[in-house]
Amino acid sequence: MRAALTAIGIAAMMAFGSPARADVKVGIVVSATGPGSALGQPQIKAVAALPKEIGGEKIVYIALDDESDSVKGLQNARRLVIQDQVDVIIGSSLTPVTMPMLDVALESRTPLLSLAASTAIVQPMDDKRKWAFKVVPNDDIMAAAMLKYIAKTGVKTLGFIGVSDGYGEGYYQEVTKLAPKLGLTVTTHEVYARGDTSVTGQALQVMATNPDAVFIASAGTPAVLPQQALRERGYAGKIFQTHGVATQEFIKLGKENVEGAVFAGEAFSIADDLAAEDPFRRANDAFVSAYQAANGDKPNIFAAHLWDTVTLLKGAIPGALKAAKPGTPGFRAALRDELERGKDVYLNNGLSNMSPTDHNGYDERSAFLIKVEGGRFRLVK
Repeated sequence: MRAALTAIGIAAMMAFGSPARADVKVGIVVSATGPGSALGQPQIKAVAALPKEIGGEKIVYIALDDESDSVKGLQNARRLVIQDQVDVIIGSSLTPVTMPMLDVALESRTPLLSLAASTAIVQPMDDKRKWAFKVVPNDDIMAAAMLKYIAKTGVKTLGFIGVSDGYGEGYYQEVTKLAPKLGLTVTTHEVYARGDTSVTGQALQVMATNPDAVFIASAGTPAVLPQQALRERGYAGKIFQTHGVATQEFIKLGKENVEGAVFAGEAFSIADDLAAEDPFRRANDAFVSAYQAANGDKPNIFAAHLWDTVTLLKGAIPGALKAAKPGTPGFRAALRDELERGKDVYLNNGLSNMSPTDHNGYDERSAFLIKVEGGRFRLVK
């Protein structure tokens, strides 16, 4: 009953709370503190680089920290739609924080563009996911590219260590689904929390099964722990990671322990290995230039997630403005529809082609094989 009343209250506030305005309000919720801060901190810095005008209208950004907590994330989302009356929400950095926000998107009929990775945010398509979009490639796309590569290297047995949340479990589901089709046997399913300071026990459990290789499903600096534990205890097999590790912090913290790690990731990480005229390289150059002008240092892939969501909005807002004014239910609905129509948009995260049944919009053209080599991310050729 409380949920129903909340939904009615949100809908009423959004419909009648204020007259239509000219400015487009964009609410942003990121995990700037807590276990997800390795993702959220670069994203909060990227806000300063975002365009201040789209389609001739001023863009107002309201950025909040969810502290890597799903309850806080839900509170922030409700505040943004009720108090700030935003036209769209971007966030959160983490899958567990994003999932409750889907309800707010549905209740308020406000588009939600998630910065998190799990396929569950946009699949299976239903009423609430009709309002949700995701800029990070789905687990299944990256997992498929990675597993095909692993099989080609001659690996037959594969250990698994992942974070104990939607990201790690999403990858585990994809790996175990694809592995048998490629002649791979998954020997273990070890998990750890993002905030853990040791993964020694899990590493030893994996090593006890003597796998040809180990797949680690984690993100940011927490992804260093399992690989470091494996190497320090003498594991000499191949180690594969996910696109969640594509930051210089991962390399700086892991040092020689993460050398040789291979993962399927986005064009952003290996843009320097692409030709100057490559459309993925041009998308990267535009982002890096804007970010450096605003912050003075180099961005990472997590910052690129935020930039790419706003790039999608740049394509959608002009069409939505033709249908209704910002601050109205009509504008939010039109914005959702325009996002769904986006085609052939080159992003740091991939080539986006949205549709009514696919609110992620990528295929394997967006998955690049990447290796940590000489302290850099290099394109596997």
